[in-house]
Amino acid sequence: MSVPLFIFIMSHQKINIRNARPKEFRAIGKLMVSIYSQLEGFPKPNEEPEYYTVLSNVGELTKKEDIELLVATSENDNVVGAVVYFSDLKNYGADGAVTQIQNASGFRLLAVDSNEQGKGIGKLLCKACIQRAQKLNQKQVIIHSTASMKIAWGMYERLGFVRYEEIDFTKGNLYVYGFKLSL
Repeated sequence: MSVPLFIFIMSHQKINIRNARPKEFRAIGKLMVSIYSQLEGFPKPNEEPEYYTVLSNVGELTKKEDIELLVATSENDNVVGAVVYFSDLKNYGADGAVTQIQNASGFRLLAVDSNEQGKGIGKLLCKACIQRAQKLNQKQVIIHSTASMKIAWGMYERLGFVRYEEIDFTKGNLYVYGFKLSL
């Protein structure tokens, strides 16, 4: 049994942030597909089937070195959010020069159940990633986002992330924006 990394009490609801268990991988994949496919202006599963295959099988990423799947669970252990944390950017999986950045961690594929959005769960997952990077004495945390994720942009900026244009890239017709947080 894994021990929660963090336990938070929010709006009378206890949220645990911890490493995902293999038995949760399928539920997390379904959550990610659901959330990303609903984003306005974001490619749909029929437009980017390979990307959605990665989302569906997100637990497979943990087989690679330096990758963790963090999960947010409710009091009754239901998955309410998740994010993929990279303690080393070599397996980050984004186009461009980001995999060459040294002394940095990153996170991708942040998703929060649509019924739980706006309650701070995404922020808790981001903070868990930032704290992991700090424990590793990393110099920065790297992330990417798209115009479809403008709500998340505000959260990232409130956490101290700034635009990092040097790592922007285009995937098909989708422009992907880089951000960094100096630690």
